[in-house]
Amino acid sequence: MKKEACGLFAIYGHPEAARMTYFGLYALQHRGQESAGIVSFDGQKMFEHKGMGLVPDVFKEENLRQLPGDIALGHVRYSTTGSSQIRNAQPFMVHFKDLNIAIGHNGNLINTWELRQELENEGVIFQTTMDSEVIVHLLAKYLNGSTIEEALIKTLAKIQGAYSLIILINNKLIGLRDPLGFHPLSIGKVGSSYVLASETCAFDLLEAEYLRCVKPGEMVIIEEDRLNSIFFAEPQKQSSCIFELIYFARPDSIVFEEEVYLARKKMGTILAQEAPIEADFVMPFPDSGVYAAIGYAQASGLPFEMAMIRNHYVGRTFIQPSQDMRDFGVRVKLNPVAKMIKNKRIIIIEDSIVRGTTIRTRVKKLRELGAREIHMRVSCPPIRYPCFFGIDFSSKGELIASKQSVNDIARFIGLDSLHYLSLEGLKKSVSWKNNFCLACFNEEYPLKPSEKCGKFCVEW
Repeated sequence: MKKEACGLFAIYGHPEAARMTYFGLYALQHRGQESAGIVSFDGQKMFEHKGMGLVPDVFKEENLRQLPGDIALGHVRYSTTGSSQIRNAQPFMVHFKDLNIAIGHNGNLINTWELRQELENEGVIFQTTMDSEVIVHLLAKYLNGSTIEEALIKTLAKIQGAYSLIILINNKLIGLRDPLGFHPLSIGKVGSSYVLASETCAFDLLEAEYLRCVKPGEMVIIEEDRLNSIFFAEPQKQSSCIFELIYFARPDSIVFEEEVYLARKKMGTILAQEAPIEADFVMPFPDSGVYAAIGYAQASGLPFEMAMIRNHYVGRTFIQPSQDMRDFGVRVKLNPVAKMIKNKRIIIIEDSIVRGTTIRTRVKKLRELGAREIHMRVSCPPIRYPCFFGIDFSSKGELIASKQSVNDIARFIGLDSLHYLSLEGLKKSVSWKNNFCLACFNEEYPLKPSEKCGKFCVEW
């Protein structure tokens, strides 16, 4: 199973800041379903509410009423560093001298272990296992005798890895991206209020105007209804995470100045050119692969069918089936339209294959329903190498393509044929050909993690 990155949202200068943040997080729910949190600031004091679960489960009307102020910062989380516990829910809030500080982080640091050791040797006590807390302690360390901006620049010079951050420090709202631009962060405006969000779909829900992306190595500071920008690092070759366009981002978003829907559709179009085959129809396993499947169907001239139906009302709290109901967990989420399957030659479009176990169960069900041929086309290359920058495949051993050939994977899943989009085909699907991190496909890491980083990411 693939897991999402985290989602960030913040708004400055709005009388309903917490409520607007709630809806912003609702739009970003796909980026993290483990926990959700909002911190607000009323000019004097910070208020917070966090909980485990989905946004509408964590926040009720009474919770929003207890989050006063016209500045708010929100976060939805899936853990890539830090275990799944309420103490690791974000935003992470601390009080330091006369400052109230809250931070929301999307990404993963690759030198967390080393920095924790250094800070603990200096007497720092950690409350969580999040790499985000390392950033807060470094910031507090450098605030002595420095402005907030100076302390942040010193902090950012110490950390390595992927980070899109939103930091609320009293009445300053600061958004920034790491110099390589791994994960997205955008700037918008609703009325006179500035908004920051991981994806532009959050702006659409609030009818906010999309202004632009925060650039790699850029820090934007919103204060007294003004937005200022400074660059804290020299420009580098951008290495944005290609998986945002393949899978993570919502299709109605703009990330890295790319239209996600159109990029996915183009992946399917090129996939049809690379691996055509005769069949009766093209189908996705919803919701993954839907937009690539549209592109494949249109390019191949084959019908597009939704022969597998998704139950959209299955949440994390669904009662788990007993051991003798082994396939129930799969069926409750997706169920095939039986009459569409029998004696048909089917092309399934998937966005990616990580472990292959869930897909294998679904293909087995199609066989049982009498499918004559089952072919699969995948809209990205084989994932062979782990990610250390915020994506949930941090161990090479869990990646089926790291140890099996394409033909072996096809046999394991139960397919008549399997084809992955080529790396060149993937590059043709996006506007910026050479500005993406492709390390999970080709092992060319833009930053080389240490062995301790890999061990830390897996264990924590």
